[in-house]
Amino acid sequence: MTQTPISVPAGFAPANAVGFSDTDGSLALVSSATPFPVSFEQPTAPDALEGTATATLLAGPWMPAIGRAITLCLSGTWSGKVSLLRSTDGGATRIPVTAGGQPWANFTGNACEPVWEEADAAATFYLDIVISSGAAKYRLAN
Repeated sequence: MTQTPISVPAGFAPANAVGFSDTDGSLALVSSATPFPVSFEQPTAPDALEGTATATLLAGPWMPAIGRAITLCLSGTWSGKVSLLRSTDGGATRIPVTAGGQPWANFTGNACEPVWEEADAAATFYLDIVISSGAAKYRLAN
């Protein structure tokens, strides 16, 4: 630990310390030898929704981890359209996602990008895949 000299004009320096209750209930000052006992828990990522579509297909439901980016990857040689749909009623109603009231997460070619971040634990997602020709590999994950 580096010493800091007290210099004129002050003959003192106020000191502050951060501590926590150790296993005995005694004060333990935070230092490099006794760091603040904190951990950050990452939610477990669910299995990805993935497959290959050669015809029109509704893939899902898929439930994301809350507060993490949802990434959609599309690859292959195909033509058609892939749209991300969201539901909060178990899939009875599936609504295309929008941003600022405009259509969002609609693709007509290969892509790999974050498409959404969810905050509602009831939300499930679907991929509405319409294939005109070829085969599209898809993967929705976070």
